Amino acid sequence: MSGALYTREILRLAVSIPHQQRLDKPDGTAELRSRTCGSKVAADVALTDGGTLQDLGLEISACALSQASAAILGAQAIGKSGAEIESIRAHLAAFLEGEVDSPGTWPDMDKLTAAQGHKGRHAAILLPYDAVIAALADAAAKQEAA
Repeated sequence: MSGALYTREILRLAVSIPHQQRLDKPDGTAELRSRTCGSKVAADVALTDGGTLQDLGLEISACALSQASAAILGAQAIGKSGAEIESIRAHLAAFLEGEVDSPGTWPDMDKLTAAQGHKGRHAAILLPYDAVIAALADAAAKQEAA
């Protein structure tokens, strides 16, 4: 891959992922793997009574771009609703596809700009969001079943 893709900022984010531990008693959990690169993200979520994210546990076995994306998500997701996280993910995906001009409003999302032209890396960047969204869906399904 291009040296410009793995910028110093991406590498700094990749080694600073918050919430890198699985939760003991998650409300929801999911594990996703990228078919294109083999990256794997496991996400555990604990929710408040109001349904916002109270705690997050991540296990990342992925490339630097996926790790950097997970660092951004992990730093901002606590206190957010599933709808907010889905909206951020949708905006980031639209940016990667060239449909909008910025990757999003969360701090450090601009560090992902270099990946826009590397379509083969888009799934890896979105994987942490997809895993958290799937874990939130698992929590919602368990809550409905209870």
